[in-house]
Amino acid sequence: MKPRIELLKDKKLIGYKLKMSLTNNKTAQLWGQMAPKIKDIKNRVSTDKISMQIYDASYYKTFNPNNEFEKWATVEVHNFNHTPKDMETFILSGGKYAVFDYKGSSADNSIFQYIFMSWLPNSEYQLDNRPHFEVLGEKYKNNDPNFEEEIWIPIKKK
Repeated sequence: MKPRIELLKDKKLIGYKLKMSLTNNKTAQLWGQMAPKIKDIKNRVSTDKISMQIYDASYYKTFNPNNEFEKWATVEVHNFNHTPKDMETFILSGGKYAVFDYKGSSADNSIFQYIFMSWLPNSEYQLDNRPHFEVLGEKYKNNDPNFEEEIWIPIKKK
């Protein structure tokens, strides 16, 4: 699977965040909080949902499934003028990303093993210390073997 390389412009995001680890995964809880409130968010750019992860700079250098990171359940908006009171805002700074169009079950982590163990080490890029995210579009269905999402990995030249 070969990614496309994209230069992302800044995005304004609204949603919720939680600290978690791979062994203490709270993704279902996070999206359970977000999903019923999406309809209350004004000025959305699209119907896409964005699942974002913010890792410490050393996260992948000293990988341990118990290491915590910050996960966000968000949507993109044109501005923050109508932010619901209990939600937070985040400006995702632009930059270069490798974008993988993935089709398969969200429970299958082999795509991430491929990205980080095969594609990235053999590419002209290295991981950049910026947020990682997935765009969950209209074809996204959690745990469906035929679901589709875009996986955005921050990169820079080696």
